[in-house]
Amino acid sequence: MGLILPAATGIAPVLTPIAAAALAVEQIGAMIVHLRRKEPQVIFANVILIAVAVLVVWGRFGDYSL
Repeated sequence: MGLILPAATGIAPVLTPIAAAALAVEQIGAMIVHLRRKEPQVIFANVILIAVAVLVVWGRFGDYSL
């Protein structure tokens, strides 16, 4: 919800990239937990979520922000 609603409603749209950055940090932590528990099959999903979150952060905070 934090990724979609602020930008969609126009209410505090700065929260969208902040939520995306928090999601990326959370997924890095999840990836560490999966590595410690020896669950390599789930790490690919973490990498995809990190990539999407970083793309949102770059798109909203970057030089070409929308």
